[in-house]
Amino acid sequence: MPDWSATPPTSHDPEDALNELFASVPTYEAETESVRVLVQVFWLPDQSEPDEHIYCWVYRIRIENAGSATLQLSERTWHITDGQGRTEYVHGEGVVGEQPVIRPQAGFDYTSGVSLTTPGGFMRGSYQMRDINSGRRFDIAIPAFSLDSPFQIRQIH
Repeated sequence: MPDWSATPPTSHDPEDALNELFASVPTYEAETESVRVLVQVFWLPDQSEPDEHIYCWVYRIRIENAGSATLQLSERTWHITDGQGRTEYVHGEGVVGEQPVIRPQAGFDYTSGVSLTTPGGFMRGSYQMRDINSGRRFDIAIPAFSLDSPFQIRQIH
């Protein structure tokens, strides 16, 4: 069972405070064609309103290019499933307003968020990448990750 009593960050720098929060949460990973995607997710109690069925999370993603080609992330596709099994599909260009170029042996990090009307769910998806030199396009997996809150009712089958 997750520890919902996370210690507030001690740093006043927003980036350092975010790093402190994420240091205690698990990392989900997937690798496709020498590209590794790492995801960490954190429940946001201050932005959630359970009485109004609003539950919010922040997630941080790192995309690492372990290959020899320079790649550009051109599109994203998300499958966001709430606690009642309803799935929303989100497709669009880039991430957080960017179509980052990721050189060999380098990475790209970004932080985003999601809200649901249920106290839990999960997300998974893919990125479409383009090899800058050859123009070849291919998809890489974003691992499924759990959106957990202290308001979930756990059922054991």
